[in-house]
Amino acid sequence: MQTPSGRRIFEMYKTKIDLPETVRFKVIELLNQRVAECIDLTLQAKQAHWNVKGPEFRSLHKLFDTIAEGSQKSSDALAERLVQLGGLAQGTVEAVNDRSDLPAYPLSITDGADHLDALGNSIAASSKWMRESIGITADWKDYGTSDLLLKSSQKLDQYLWMVEAHLQGKLRELKAMEKEEKPLQERQLKSASGG
Repeated sequence: MQTPSGRRIFEMYKTKIDLPETVRFKVIELLNQRVAECIDLTLQAKQAHWNVKGPEFRSLHKLFDTIAEGSQKSSDALAERLVQLGGLAQGTVEAVNDRSDLPAYPLSITDGADHLDALGNSIAASSKWMRESIGITADWKDYGTSDLLLKSSQKLDQYLWMVEAHLQGKLRELKAMEKEEKPLQERQLKSASGG
């Protein structure tokens, strides 16, 4: 059996959960997509955690580990839900590579701001798709899954807020430096021209 996208699928296990089989099938497919993105996000956060350098190392190192742990918990909860519905969780590297639509994470960055920007993009994308999935599963009358997706979405929004707070602080620092440098450059130009 295959999905419209051509993915090989499985025979669903029987369950007494009272959702129609067609709904359970669609929810399982959707949740496997979200699981793949959560696993991908976990690995991206670990990539940042291991490789971040700079004056904010300690706080970013901890932040990235917090995001990795939280994303891993979300993938676990979503995978368990799809198994409850009679599906098979697909969390291998191959499945994640096939299913995740998160932006590819740059492997050569070390600067904290670069990691914040890259990870922020992935968190924002994942959060957006999580929110879209809440409405979809609610339309399918699977409120249990909608609630689980809502909790995951709220955590992703919290992580994005933390990441953006670091970046917003950086932008303020850069703007302050630019303001200080501009008058200095003007004074240097005046003194170089003899004025």
